[in-house]
Formats: sequence, structure tokens, C-alpha cells
Amino acid sequence: MARRIPIIVACIIVAVLVLFNTTYTVNFHEVAVLTRFGKPAGVQRDAGLHLKAPLFIDQVSKLDTRLQLIESSLETVLTKDGQQVLVKAYLLWRIDSTGEAPLQFFNSYGSIEAAGKDLTTQLQGAVRAVGGYTFAQLIGHESKIAEAESSILADLRSTKVAGVEPVTVGISQVVLPPKTTVAVLRRMAAVQETLANLEESKGNSEAEAIKSQAASTGDTIRRFADNWANDIEALGNEQATRYYELMKAESELAIFLAWLDTLKGSLSGSTTFVTDLNRAPFHLLDLSAKVGPNNIPQPAKPYGSEAAATGTP
Repeated sequence: MARRIPIIVACIIVAVLVLFNTTYTVNFHEVAVLTRFGKPAGVQRDAGLHLKAPLFIDQVSKLDTRLQLIESSLETVLTKDGQQVLVKAYLLWRIDSTGEAPLQFFNSYGSIEAAGKDLTTQLQGAVRAVGGYTFAQLIGHESKIAEAESSILADLRSTKVAGVEPVTVGISQVVLPPKTTVAVLRRMAAVQETLANLEESKGNSEAEAIKSQAASTGDTIRRFADNWANDIEALGNEQATRYYELMKAESELAIFLAWLDTLKGSLSGSTTFVTDLNRAPFHLLDLSAKVGPNNIPQPAKPYGSEAAATGTP
């Protein structure tokens, strides 16, 4: 029994080695290229365990069919309007798993890394399609970047790289070279300064026009106000003259009315007076005051009588 154990172990090891050399597995995201004596013998696309001839007879190379990403370096491109820009793009691609495409890819490149280097070179050349657009068409919300990306993708597909399927192209950067950036900024500053000067001149002109119009309107209003004031003054003088003539004809009545107005104004409110009822106009409160020829009460002590007696001017 002890002698059988090494034999069993040896058989198991031989069986494992034979199984390892006669089988291979394919993942769902892979295709396998089978070569026999170094020459392509077929393509296996079905995922799972598969058989092959042992040792050096059959060899299996597996290719990943998932999307691959490559990026170009910053390429200097001259735009349609003569502006130099730096453009960087990326490419999503994968191995074409249909028909004989995997065999063509394997014969042309042998690996994804080798294909990626070749596609990077082609992408850098295709990026020059951006030169068909002006700089203004590459920036802003109405840019034609998507159209330029489609042109680059169409260029890569027209090359027909063996077993390669370009899927998506994108432009990740569009920048100005440092010297050009400084020149553009200076030009923009000069343009903005010119526009600012124009707006300032326009504002000054409009301000002068507004001032002139305001001055003219003010003069018109002042002349109108002066004329109106003169008319009112003339009317007032005319009415005052008429009133004066009427009062002059009835001077005693005018004096009596003036006394009444003064008395009315003096007694309005809650003011307390201590006065002499012998003097005008408070003599009107004295019911025993003497009456003149026109039945108008007369003060017993007219104003100025004391001054005349003492000789005070």
C-alpha cells in the first residue's frame, strides 16, 4: 500500500500536466487566437473551457475585446483663421471580434500595447482636422468641437487598421500657446480699452446733450415763471390801486375796517390782553365810546397824541 501512494500521486501530477497543456479557458470579454506550429489555426469566441493540442503543437493568445483608451500629446495646429492652438484628443477603441478580424489584428500587432502605439501616431495625425475650423468655432457654447471630433473619427475609420474598431474620439483640450496667449490677451485688452474709450466718448456726448437740453428747458421755465410773476404782480398792483382809490374815497370806513381786522386778529386764540380801551382798535369794545359823524366809534386817545404833547418825534 505504501508503494502505491507515490504511483497515485505521480499519476495525478501527470494527469494535471496533461490537462493543463490540452485545455484553456476564455473569459466573456476575450477572444482566443489559436496557432498551430506558429501559424493561425482559428479563433475561439465562446467563453468557457476548451481543448487544444498539447505542448508546442498549439499555442493560445488571448485578446481583450473591452474598450481601450489612448491619448495624443498636445499637437500644434494652425486654425483656418491662422491662429496657432494646442490640441489634445483621446480615442476609445476595441478589437473587432467579428469574422477574421482577430486573426488580422494578431498578425499585424500581436498585442494591444503594440496596436495602441500605432493608433496614437494615427490619432496625432488625424487631430490636424481641427485646422479646418476657425478659433472662434472651437470655443464658446456654439463651438463645432463635436463636428471636429466626428471628422477625426471618420479619418481614423477610413484608414482601416487591421482588426481595430475606433469607437469614440474626443477633444479634451484646446489651448493657446503661451506666447500666443499673451498676444491674444494684449489684443483683447487693447480692444476693450478702445471700446471703453468709445463708450466714454459716447457717454460724455450724451451727457453734454442732456445738460444742454436741461439748460434750455430751465431757461424756458424761468422765462415762463418770470412772465407769470410779472402778470401776477401787475394784476396785484392793479387791484391794489383800485382798492386804494376806493379806500381813499371812504377813508374813515377804511380805517374802521382796518380796526376790525386788527381787533379780530388780536382776540383770536386764548391770549389775555391788558389794554387801554381808550385807544384804537380796542376802543371798539367800549360801548360808551364817542361816535363820529359817520356813526363810527372814535378812540378817546388817538395814537401819536402823547408824542405830539411831549415833542417826541
